[in-house]
Parts: sequence; structure tokens; C-alpha cells
Amino acid sequence: MTQRHRITEEVSEAQRAEYKLRELTALSKVGEALGAPVELSVIANRVMEILRSDLGMERGTLALVEPDSGDIVIEVALGLSEREREKGRYRPGEGIIGRIVAEKRPIIVPNVGLEPSFLDRTGARASISKDDMAFIGVPLKFKGEVLGAITADRLFREKTVPLEEDLRVLTTVAALFAQSVQLHRMFEAERRELMDQADNLEKQLKRQFGIDNMVGNSAAMEQVYEAVAQVAGSRATVLLRGESGTGKELIARAIHANSPRARQPFIKVNCAALPETLLESELFGHERGAFTGATGLRKGRFELADGGTLFLDEIGDISLTTQVKLLRVLQEMTFERVGGTQTIQVDVRVVTATHRDLETLVQNGDFREDLYYRLNVVPIHLPALRERRGDIPLLAEHFRKHFALENRKQVTFTEDSVWELMRHDWPGNVRELENVIERLVVMTRDGQVTAEAVVNLFRLLPATLTALQEKAPAARKAPAPAPPEAPAPRAKAAPGGSLKDDVASIEREQILRALERCGWVQARAARLLGITPRMIGYKIKKYNLSPEDPAVLPSTKW
Repeated sequence: MTQRHRITEEVSEAQRAEYKLRELTALSKVGEALGAPVELSVIANRVMEILRSDLGMERGTLALVEPDSGDIVIEVALGLSEREREKGRYRPGEGIIGRIVAEKRPIIVPNVGLEPSFLDRTGARASISKDDMAFIGVPLKFKGEVLGAITADRLFREKTVPLEEDLRVLTTVAALFAQSVQLHRMFEAERRELMDQADNLEKQLKRQFGIDNMVGNSAAMEQVYEAVAQVAGSRATVLLRGESGTGKELIARAIHANSPRARQPFIKVNCAALPETLLESELFGHERGAFTGATGLRKGRFELADGGTLFLDEIGDISLTTQVKLLRVLQEMTFERVGGTQTIQVDVRVVTATHRDLETLVQNGDFREDLYYRLNVVPIHLPALRERRGDIPLLAEHFRKHFALENRKQVTFTEDSVWELMRHDWPGNVRELENVIERLVVMTRDGQVTAEAVVNLFRLLPATLTALQEKAPAARKAPAPAPPEAPAPRAKAAPGGSLKDDVASIEREQILRALERCGWVQARAARLLGITPRMIGYKIKKYNLSPEDPAVLPSTKW
């Protein structure tokens, strides 16, 4: 038998000592490479290069078991082209690599040319005489589970120690590598889980705050939806304007949820809820010892919102001092924490909201003009609820379902009760409507909310709220859409009549006047009253109204 066909060879002690030294050096380098915070493929390439350069092992290969298919796939192969590497796919038990995984044991092929089960599926050794080559393969095992295999070639002319010595080195490398593979798999599983959670959260946000899921189909709200759709994908600063309770935060969240920043944080700050000194710390953070009580470093809302959206509610209530600092952040996207000197760079989309008249504040010197223009890039006006009365039935039904489910009750609203809801001025807007619907759902006993229950609830409104309604400007008290002429006086109830009769008489008169004004075109009259055509059709039948009725006077005016 020639030298190249032997499994072991006689070597001198000096050669063994030299190999031991190279072996220890190589293992030290392998350990260092495995600890690097890089991709697994990068680590594997580095390990295979160490085995080649330090120990003379050629064509080092890392093959891993695919968790889903169970196939063994070559992930990294030193000296193989991408096309050759892609051919390296085996079933357990197929070829030498398949046997290593299936049998969970190392395999040495002393002479590749004499081994029929050596497939060389990649074709990497096609131009090399296989009679000059040995093959060593070791399974990657972690807690009894085989994760894959590490293999290498050994050319006989380079052999100075027995193949068993190569096997021992490769077994040590495999043990170290198996831990690294398992850790990377765990990290990858966690990463995929986080990505799935982010995808689900993004889908949930789009479902919850998507434009199609918003309640209300009035013309005023359609303009809001269109503005949200147009501005969501941009980086422009948005100023939401409208009375309290009109849903400014909901629209801000819709802008965020439909933007490219949807997976990043949405941070809200109520500027009116904090004094000037605390607001600055809340927005920009503070260093340890910046002021009494600052026992540690604290990130501000701008830092927390980095990459996402910062919603500044009640922006019209911030002081001039804070306005100056806010202006700088909007211009440069840089700031320093309170008590700090380090400049912090952020990437934040800013959405602001206010119910105040910023133009008047600018004229009075209470709000900086340059900040006003910086915030007012894209203004969106949210209509008061009285300006979109046609949405009240939809909103009422939305809140009814929510609170009925929350309180585990079966509750319905009569047509008359919805009509009474539409007659109310709603100074607190949608927030007040939500509160009223919750109260009606909770307090109803027989499962049906009637018009009388609604009227009685409005009578029980706190005196302070009633006083606020009485002091509200005429524009707030007038129903919308408001006709140019003042409404006619309400009809008086017959002596001794019930509240229900009184309500019906007033309701009939208002519908009649609207129909007369619109030439008995029901769709126009419904728009004038702020209700749906279906509802006005129901009321016409209920009160038996007809233009041919002699009781209907052609001269009647709204």
C-alpha cells in the first residue's frame, strides 16, 4: 500500500508537537470568530478559512438541517461557487453528509476515490484526483439534536499527522460551532417572531385606524379622510384643528398608522397638562442632576419617538420659551437634554393639534409667527359634531355595539331615540356622544333606549355643562348645516300633553318645513336636516306627510 492510501502515518515527535501548536492556535482563532456579533455565514466562512490556512484542511463545508423540510443543505463552502453550493442538498442517509446526520456520528473516508457513497454532488472536486484525497465529516450536535455537519478534505501530500488527529480537531470545532448555530437559530426565531408581531401590529393599526374603518360618511369627514390619505405618506408637519372632542388624536393615529412609520413608535404629549418646566423635560429629556429630583438620565419624548411620530396635543398652550426650543427641533431635528451638552439627532414626524385660535395668539404675541408657519404646513380641520349630524346615527350605533359588548347587554335604540340624539347640539362633540351612549347602555333596564330616556338624560346633564352650553357662541349652538333664516319658534304642546307628544309635534314641524323648503325632494331635505334619506322617509310615513295634504300650507317657511 502506498503512503497516500494509508489511514495513519509514522510521524516524528517534532511534527506532532508542531501540529499541536498549530491546532491550539487555530482553535483559539475559531473561538474568537464564533464570538463575533455577525451573521452565521460570515462566522462559518471565517472558521473554514482558519481550518485551511492553519491546519491545511481544504474545502471546509457547513451543512445545516432545514427545520421545515428536514433536508441537509450546504450553507457555507470554502472554495465553492454559489452555483456549486446550491447543488449541495441531501436527504438524511443520502451520501456521506446525509449518513453523518442520520447516523449521528463522524465519518472518515481515507480515500475518496474508493468510496462509492461519496457523491460529490456539488462538482467541486471534478478536476481533482480523488485518489489523492481523504474526507472527514463530523455532526453538529446540541443536546442530542443533530443540527448539521462540518466537513473538510485532506490532501495526502500535506499529511503529517494521522487522520484521527484531524477528526479530533474537527470534533472540537463542531462542538463549539453547534452552540453558535443554536444561538443564531434562537435569535433568528426571535427576530421572525418580532417581525411577525410588527406585521400583525401594523395590520391591526391599519384595521383600527384605517380610513375605511373610521365612522362617519358626511361630506365634512370625507374631506378629512382625503386629507389624511394624501398627507400620511409624506414627512410634512400636520396641524389638526377643531373643538375638543372632535377626534384629533384619532386622526393623528390614523396618519401614523397609514404612513411608512407605522411600525415605529407613536408618542403623545398633552402640552396643556404640564407646567413649562416639566414640559421641557418631558419633550427633550434630562441628564442626571439637571434639577432637584433628577436622579438619573431620562430620555424625552422626541428621543422615544425617533423613527416614528410625535403627537403634540394642545400645542397652542405652550410657553414662548418652549416654543423657541420646539422651533429649533422642527428646523434641525437636533436638541440637547435639559442639563446636558450633547447634541442629539432624531428623525421624527410631528403632528400637532389645538382647539385654540392660533392666528389670534400670533397677533397678540402669545404664539411665535415662525413656529406657526412651521406647524401649519398641512392644516386639517375636524368638524364639530353639530356640523355633521348625519354621522350621529353611525357613531351612536358604533358606540352602542362597543358598550353593549363591554357590559354584556343586549341593547337597541329606537328610531325616535336616534332622532333625539341628532337634535342635541353636542358641545362636547364625539367625546360627549360616547359618554351619553355609554350611560344609556348601562342604565337601560328593558334593553331598549327610547326617545324619552334620551330627553330625560339631557335634562339631567350637570348644571356646569348646561351653563357652558348657554354661554357657547351662537355659531356653536346653531344646528348644522344651518339655514340662512332663523328657525321658527317651536310649536307648543297641547295642554296636558305628554313629553312624547311634545317631541313628536316639534319633530313633525321641522321635517315639514325642511320638505317645503326643498320642494319635497327627500334627499335634499335629509341633507338640510343632517339625517339620512332612509330616516326622513321613515319620518314622512310616521307622520303621514304629503304635499297634497290640505293641512300642509304652501307658504310655510323654514
